[in-house]
Amino acid sequence: MGKKVLFIDRDGTIIKETVDEQIDSFEKMIFYPKAFTYLGKIAKELDYELVMITNQDGLGTDIFPEETFWPVHNFIMKSFENEGVFFDAVYIDKTFPKDNADTRKPGTGMLISYFSEEYDLENSFVIGDRLTDVELAKNLGAKGIFINDETHLGAGEITVKREELDDFIALESNDWEKIYEFLKLENRIAEISRKTNETDIQIKINLDGTGKSDINTGLAFFDHMLDQLARHGQMDLDIKVDGDLEVDEHHTIEDTAIALGELFSKALGNKLGIERYGFALPMDDCLAQVAIDFGGRNWLVWDTEFKREKVGDMPTEMFMHFFKSFTDGAKANLNIKAEGTNEHHKIEAIFKAFAKSIKMAVKRDAEKMVLPSTKGML
Repeated sequence: MGKKVLFIDRDGTIIKETVDEQIDSFEKMIFYPKAFTYLGKIAKELDYELVMITNQDGLGTDIFPEETFWPVHNFIMKSFENEGVFFDAVYIDKTFPKDNADTRKPGTGMLISYFSEEYDLENSFVIGDRLTDVELAKNLGAKGIFINDETHLGAGEITVKREELDDFIALESNDWEKIYEFLKLENRIAEISRKTNETDIQIKINLDGTGKSDINTGLAFFDHMLDQLARHGQMDLDIKVDGDLEVDEHHTIEDTAIALGELFSKALGNKLGIERYGFALPMDDCLAQVAIDFGGRNWLVWDTEFKREKVGDMPTEMFMHFFKSFTDGAKANLNIKAEGTNEHHKIEAIFKAFAKSIKMAVKRDAEKMVLPSTKGML
């Protein structure tokens, strides 16, 4: 595996941007909040090469003499070195915007040496305050961490539309603490395929997503419930199921639950830092309580009844079976209790509480990456 790199912009990223976009005096220089603390933790705790790449338009000309630049720049670099932050390389482009030189961000002319097997650009990041930094990430085959601060000026001279860069923004934040947490707590992404004579299932999950979902099981109400899981659990969830619905719904629901549980177990990995436990919520006439423990053992306690045979196109007898199958795959304990008069509200409240309990349980603390168990394993 090649080395991962953080390509870090300077102005607007580790020091504040100015109106004239030239940091040519000590009076103009203000360090970005938390940059020392969390760049220091990134340098100490994480396995990235640190590379500074910055456009300094017209540096060395009459409008931006080098003698006004280097004293401030050297002070910045020395200040970070004193905090244990050493840049492996520093690249400064001096061309004017109109020159469109390949060395100027978002061009990659200065970074040719990183296009080699020695580096893992796919898992590297460009951190900057302009969309040109995100475009640089795109051009490198990396991802961008976009410091979108309203006090910054403009978005740089990008050659594509903002929406074309959205897929390359891994994080949008102006908080270095959140940047550190994001880099340390890499997204828990996993996928699984499960094919039997009765079902063909593909599921992909990002436990640290934003609640996006793309779900098609062939059962509209089941899709609706699984969408609640993604939305309220703030996880990204893609589910495609081709089941033998001409027989009945049983295999589709059961096998989806088993595969989903197995996928949770896979995505959680070593479970370091997770809260482990997790929710009660009302929904109109109903109250649902769901407690979960990703403790490595499967068990289900189910305390609710349904008076209708179906809700939508989903048999109510399959609700319990779904959660039992999930616990088998996820190796988790589930305790579910719900009361109310409206059957639709009741099961929807259960799925929402289920989502919230999962969100609580899989949450991690970047400062306490320990296993939540006295046994030493989960």
